[in-house]
Amino acid sequence: MYSLNDLTTIAKEVIAKAEHKTLLFRGEMGVGKTTLIKEICNTLGIKDRVSSPTFSLVNEYHTTRNEVVFHFDFYRITNEEEALDMGIEEYLYQNNWCLIEWPENIENLLPLDAVQIHLSVLKNGQRNIQLT
Repeated sequence: MYSLNDLTTIAKEVIAKAEHKTLLFRGEMGVGKTTLIKEICNTLGIKDRVSSPTFSLVNEYHTTRNEVVFHFDFYRITNEEEALDMGIEEYLYQNNWCLIEWPENIENLLPLDAVQIHLSVLKNGQRNIQLT
């Protein structure tokens, strides 16, 4: 269980576990995927405004340490061909941070060593995060 007060600690833990910098955010609409991504970006040193790239599919950010972070939202993808057409494989294998919302829509294209982040809302309204 976590609250908004725990997000910085959770972001640091997620970053520490991401050996290959690809993070897959799984969970229902409104569970807090984008909120957690914003905190991860803040922890990585991004000073730009972070928002979900629902219509553009990908936003690019730069950290204060000159790292590149790609934030994907594949909610509107109807097939994996669309992700291939946008060059998803080139993004995933550049050793840059890739933060991916709705990865289940491009499941066959994802690296096997990506960190899986499962977010859910419990019956009492609290949020739960599982890292695998």
